[in-house]
Amino acid sequence: MRLTRLTRRGFGALAVAAALLSGRTEGDEGTAGRGRDADATLTGGDAPPGKSIGFYVGCELTDDGSTLLGGFGHEPSSHWIEVVPHQEHPEGATTTVGVTEDADIPGEPIEIPQAAETNKYVASMYSEFAGFPPPLTNGGLNEHGVAARDIWSPSRPELVEMAEEAAPQEGPQYSDLTKAAMERAESAREAVEVVGGLMDEHGYSTYGGNSHLFADATEGWVFINYAHPDGDLWAAERLAPDEVRVSYPGYILEFPVDHEDDPDFEGSDALVGFAEEQGWWDGEGDTLNLHEVLGVGEFPAEEEEYFYPEFYQGARHPLEREAELEELAPVSLEDVLALVRDPRWSTDFAGYGQVAHLRPDVHPELQALWTAVTSAITTPFVPIPIGAEEVPVEFRQHRYTTSNAAGNFLDRDWQLQEATRYATREFKRLLYFTADRPEEFYTDVVGAIEGFEHELLDERAAIEAEARELFEAGDQEVARELLTENVDERLLDSLRLGMELTDEVEAETRERFGIREPEGREEEGETTPPASQDMAEGAWGDMVHAYDDELHAGYPREHGAYTDGD
Repeated sequence: MRLTRLTRRGFGALAVAAALLSGRTEGDEGTAGRGRDADATLTGGDAPPGKSIGFYVGCELTDDGSTLLGGFGHEPSSHWIEVVPHQEHPEGATTTVGVTEDADIPGEPIEIPQAAETNKYVASMYSEFAGFPPPLTNGGLNEHGVAARDIWSPSRPELVEMAEEAAPQEGPQYSDLTKAAMERAESAREAVEVVGGLMDEHGYSTYGGNSHLFADATEGWVFINYAHPDGDLWAAERLAPDEVRVSYPGYILEFPVDHEDDPDFEGSDALVGFAEEQGWWDGEGDTLNLHEVLGVGEFPAEEEEYFYPEFYQGARHPLEREAELEELAPVSLEDVLALVRDPRWSTDFAGYGQVAHLRPDVHPELQALWTAVTSAITTPFVPIPIGAEEVPVEFRQHRYTTSNAAGNFLDRDWQLQEATRYATREFKRLLYFTADRPEEFYTDVVGAIEGFEHELLDERAAIEAEARELFEAGDQEVARELLTENVDERLLDSLRLGMELTDEVEAETRERFGIREPEGREEEGETTPPASQDMAEGAWGDMVHAYDDELHAGYPREHGAYTDGD
């Protein structure tokens, strides 16, 4: 079955389909309410941890000499794109960090000093995780060409128990640390120093262990935040230009005891001594395996019991994924776009998609973050250069799945922003229709999306050449207007494409199969029809996904493999 008109060469008409989105208006971002995350953590106990993924490819292994950093986070909440401007702050300014009493491991927010200046950065934001105060972020790209990804990394149970026993915890949490890296760092190494310094000085509020991937045009770093109430257990490893790293979860293996003398490693002062004092490491040798000593000692794919679908849990082995990534070398931007979209991990759980394309010889404001506003499996990536000033209102915060939205009426100040179509919701509809029968719809939908992305790739050189001329001539504002206009147009083009695809898949579904009704749960004395019962009661093991054993046996695959005309 072929969806009508949706081939690579058919996208020009999308630019004039403005009637689909007529009456757009600009608006300001709002703040979301708070609540508990349904996602499982090491402390929540509802399901095994299985969150975000990150891909690092050093510049010596890419086809254009760039560094590539891609991935996404897992959060059951609203997601939107934010361009945070460069800002100056008065002397004595502070920022609030930490978690509240609603977190899985309760905490108390504190105030810490704010930097005198904070960088501009582009990021995906979301409203809900483990009781942490929104808005939250897993990273993005800043004005100095530093990219960040935040990835789960479970600590050994004893460390989590120490954090629980010491509650209420204080200090920055993972999102606070990622934001600080974006706001303050001018290189990947400096991002490590920023995050490590904040943990050393102010402590750490954990949900059970975490990690970060930082990258710039020349190198990368993996940073592990171990769960400990004092925040003085952290480690970082340099990723060289000729390396790849897949964090799934984030990990560091052999770590030098004398890390102070090794430029490829950083760590807190207490790290090695603490492991020996606890009896978790025998003190023998020049290195210790941090994944075994302070982590969980194995990767989730090695668990005997599978809570999630087997294809999904079995894929969560970073060493195996790294071998696949190395086989792709020289790796292209398109390769990483396809990897982030890969149905083995890109499911309804994936909140967004990002790929930072970090090039060594490009104007700083042309460094770009390719972003899918929600799960990239059925959402196009659109490049957002750091010079762009904003995104369309349709890609900003709305109330669909936003924390506390169901418990309050809308503030009048946000009524027009909320009145616009919400891109995240529109692409979720496409995901849900496509994933119901992936054998019928998946290749056509992804083929159309990647055809659209090829058109974006084809136009980059001309757009960037025009912007570069303007920057070099001193016309910075005109250059930024050009970039902002292009981002606005292409994000809206992507939304129009998504809506057209949804309409076609829905029409085919209704005509050929009908709309499948939920079976619901039969309980003694229950009179509520299935359509009105709890829609998320068993969702952890019953995730929405588009994976099909026969269809996806050949992954990883070439970007555009499903697109007509290639």
